[in-house]
Amino acid sequence: MNPVADVKGKHILITGGGSGIGAASARLLSERGALVGVADLNLDNAQNVVEEIQSSGGKAYAVAVDVTSPEQVKGMFDSAFAQAAKIDVIINNAGIDHMPAPLTEVDDAMFMKNLQVNLAGVWYCMKNALTHMTATGGGHIINIASVAGLRSAPMISAYSASKHGVIGLTKSAAVEYARANIRINAVCPSFVDTPMVQGVLARMDERGRKGLIGANPMKRLGKPQEIANAIAWLCSDESSFMTGQAVVLDGGMLA
Repeated sequence: MNPVADVKGKHILITGGGSGIGAASARLLSERGALVGVADLNLDNAQNVVEEIQSSGGKAYAVAVDVTSPEQVKGMFDSAFAQAAKIDVIINNAGIDHMPAPLTEVDDAMFMKNLQVNLAGVWYCMKNALTHMTATGGGHIINIASVAGLRSAPMISAYSASKHGVIGLTKSAAVEYARANIRINAVCPSFVDTPMVQGVLARMDERGRKGLIGANPMKRLGKPQEIANAIAWLCSDESSFMTGQAVVLDGGMLA
């Protein structure tokens, strides 16, 4: 028996797949036999990941998408259906953050942008995915949330609010669609060594950087590959009795 989570033959669509956790997941899932759709606001990044996958013998395609646009999200799904008639898994990974600041100093526009990308973007993708999966016999939706969606997150209140919303959507929809053979789970990392986190670190002083990196008992950032490993397991049928859960990968932060 192969101990590695098997996703061979599955069609898996990933938003925000051009970098960070999304790109690491795309590479790993393709290595394990999935057809991977790499969707990203930055099409060049998505194409670079696809070219890397294809040069290694994997199957992948790139799609440009702004997840805040319902029309573009529908277009992304149409592009995916042109590759294969059924989507088995969608990983809603596209997201943004904001610089740490007291709530009163966070610009209103930045608050709304966090909600639009991190929450409304997931909403639009879930609606399209659920419509498709109810018609094709089921599937799995994996939403990338955060430990900031499970606890207080001082100084990143807008980001935290959006991620609490993602977990709420995940749990509510999981119960709604359980009888339709559709599973919906969330993955909740803490700080991971991605371009987004590196961008935050670059704008912090030394004390702030040490505090962020050492915020969990392991005293280090997570690695994108470590999050991708958990996502790959969720994509496999080994997780078939799991739905409505928020899977935490945080180096012990919430222990």
